[in-house]
Amino acid sequence: MNRAALEHILRAASAIANEREFVVIGSQAVLGQFPGAPDALLASIEADLYPRHAPEKSDLIDGAIGELSAFHQAFGYYAHGVDDRDAPVGVGRPARARTQREHRRCHRVVPRGPRPGGLQARGR
Repeated sequence: MNRAALEHILRAASAIANEREFVVIGSQAVLGQFPGAPDALLASIEADLYPRHAPEKSDLIDGAIGELSAFHQAFGYYAHGVDDRDAPVGVGRPARARTQREHRRCHRVVPRGPRPGGLQARGR
């Protein structure tokens, strides 16, 4: 998955959950800080994420654009709706890294915690 695919997933998740802030965890979180990550880091077709203020809505995301969904079949990648209990230590702490614009109209990506293992996409 590349940065454009992650942006697409975040836009779709935003529309589904009616939320504007998301936390992305797992291997694809690296795309927030390193949009041009090496190919070895882009092998996954899944982005683990949850709405920051409504983690319970991750089931909606998983059902609509998750594995084996029409979205997955159409685009070859999908969202895995997780919740805040799946986040690595430090994700809930204030951002310690610089903000990067993820998409002009939809989100900004903010790496969270002491390492770039999690990121948060926030609406403007």
